Amino acid sequence: MILKPIFLLFSLGLSIASFAQKAPLQKITDPYFKLVRPEFQGDLAYETVAFVEQYWRIAGNTGFNNAVYRIAEKLEAAGYVLEGNATDSDLFIYRIETREMRQPTWEPVAALLKIAGSDETLLSSNTNRNMIYQYSSSTPPDGIGAEIVYIEHKDQLKEEFVKGKIIFSDVLSYRNMQSAVKENGALGVLTYDMPEYLQPEKNTTSIQFRGLRYDVDNPTWAIALSFEAKEKLKAGLAKGKVKVQVKVETKIYDSEELTVVAHVKGSELPLESLVFSAHIQEPGANDNATGVGTQLEMATITADLIRQGKLDLKRTLTFLWGDEIISTRRYIEEKEKRKADINWGISLDMVGENTDLTGGTFLIEKMPDPSAIWTRGEDKHSEWGGSPMTVEQMKPHYLNDFIITAFEAQGKYADWVVKTNPFEGGSDHTPFLQADIPGLLLWHFTDQFYHTDNDRLDKVSQKTMRNVGTAALVSAYTLLNADAKTVDQLVLLIAAKAQIRLLSEVQLSKKAIAEGGSKEEEQKILHTWTDYYEHTMDSIKDLVPADDEKTLRKIALAKAAIKAHVMDFNF
Repeated sequence: MILKPIFLLFSLGLSIASFAQKAPLQKITDPYFKLVRPEFQGDLAYETVAFVEQYWRIAGNTGFNNAVYRIAEKLEAAGYVLEGNATDSDLFIYRIETREMRQPTWEPVAALLKIAGSDETLLSSNTNRNMIYQYSSSTPPDGIGAEIVYIEHKDQLKEEFVKGKIIFSDVLSYRNMQSAVKENGALGVLTYDMPEYLQPEKNTTSIQFRGLRYDVDNPTWAIALSFEAKEKLKAGLAKGKVKVQVKVETKIYDSEELTVVAHVKGSELPLESLVFSAHIQEPGANDNATGVGTQLEMATITADLIRQGKLDLKRTLTFLWGDEIISTRRYIEEKEKRKADINWGISLDMVGENTDLTGGTFLIEKMPDPSAIWTRGEDKHSEWGGSPMTVEQMKPHYLNDFIITAFEAQGKYADWVVKTNPFEGGSDHTPFLQADIPGLLLWHFTDQFYHTDNDRLDKVSQKTMRNVGTAALVSAYTLLNADAKTVDQLVLLIAAKAQIRLLSEVQLSKKAIAEGGSKEEEQKILHTWTDYYEHTMDSIKDLVPADDEKTLRKIALAKAAIKAHVMDFNF
């Protein structure tokens, strides 16, 4: 492959050598950083995490609803007006949406697991609040005492083996064993299933929360075991029969689903908007009380800055708190309930980690780009993992490089590590993308306490929430106030990022071919990246008035420069 020695990017006034010095967008974002950094201290974010994480939260239950009411209380204190009481002159408005639930909600009360005849408690919900499977029913008040039987394969689930016993497996999942309870007379289920990235042999008391399907006609219970409890049970079974005493108390009751929607009305283009979304459900501190708290402080700071006359937002800024994916998707789909179109969507999920304790790093999960098809070089998937994507699934947009650049600026300022991962899905950014709205995820992984009952307040960093919240607000303010100057800087930024990426991919392709790889496949990779950045440059047109021919010509020139970057494919 031959690269043009002088990329047409020079005609735009930027080269790789000058990229770091000129730092496209820095002149636009710096004033916002100076505005936000003194304001975002993380106090409200941390206080909110401490309140929210004390509850085991799913939609409709006590903890979830108390989190909603706390958010509303803090919004009102910051000057947000309940939508039903708002006037046309009110800039800060919120509402609590209520919806009927398809099934009752659930919450754990207490649980205990002991080996019969022993004073030792194997598990207690006082220390392992994830031990009860979500939607487990209660045992009788005095509990259940029974022999446990170890299950290695499905053939052992026959009635003659399991009737009147508690079944236990670290091989089969609950789903594979549920028929033994429903049809063959087993009394309940004990399971163990901890992914290696949670380091169960180190974090021996951790339990990752699990759930079973709610079945009003066949109530049952299941308990998830820690590594420590599992090992003790197996050691006992190696010596002979083991009986256990189990007590489970839960609540299952009718409720309604709540969602908080808050708006900061745009002053000039109120029908265009950026939406932040943070889900409330899940029982952890980092997942996702940190998203709830960080976003709440973002909302209160924004109102305060506007009230003080220090900030004006041309476009509307919206904050959502609700049930993961469900609330975001509903907000997108129910167009009749919102006035503004959605231009950008950003999910805050697990954004407050103390990585010295949890491991992993802060990540920006990109919109689908070719790194989600060919993951190589510095691009790496998280332990969460992603399914291979196709060229047709790509979502070329400037939001990727814009957000990464803004967060890297905060990272440099605060000595904070910022990395990216290819698209994987699974959080509130997904509904935006499915609706063809630019959307990405702010998060941390790999977290050795992910979804476990060791994800508590002591693993949360106020400093991390401050960094995430600051960079998120600066990114939002920049986009919401984007004008011709912003567009000029975005063109330079995307042109430079395209050049850097293509140079990197060429080197990777040369290496792959030298090692016996297919030239045709490498050509496809480079053509895909080139096409991706051409369309990314096109996406900037969304910020340009149709009659601004000068800017549109500039975008066309930059797009041509990207296309001309690779002349021939001669390896």
